[in-house]
Amino acid sequence: MYQSNRLRKGRHSQRGNLYLLTTATSDRHPVFRDFALGRLVVAELKSAQLDGWVQSLAWVLMPDHLHWLIELGDSSLDELMRRVKTNSARVINRQRSSSGPLWQAGYHDRALRQEEDVQAVARYVVANSLRAGLVARLGDYPLWDAIWL
Repeated sequence: MYQSNRLRKGRHSQRGNLYLLTTATSDRHPVFRDFALGRLVVAELKSAQLDGWVQSLAWVLMPDHLHWLIELGDSSLDELMRRVKTNSARVINRQRSSSGPLWQAGYHDRALRQEEDVQAVARYVVANSLRAGLVARLGDYPLWDAIWL
């Protein structure tokens, strides 16, 4: 389980910076094996982009966690993750007629340095389903996207 208070120490959000964000479901439960539930999270990622909070560069929603490569817009990392996790939990719990936490309390963020190859990081992100053995070809996994397509 992520220890959110340790992760927040030294966390800095800066508009225009690139970040790789990772968050996991509560108890690493594979909620998003149900792709319809995964699409509800995807809708929240898109909503955050439409509202100017982020520019999504690449993401993959695995059965029990999310990797999201972003350029931060009009929000802080904490506001962004709170919004996406709260809204997706609300709609997914409603869909499943359930209650309680969907996501673990914390998240991990890594700021990318300017010299890093952003496309290589994006390829790494979207290839998670291949490395996990969920699919034989990247195009077979339905819950990912990248702006370079």
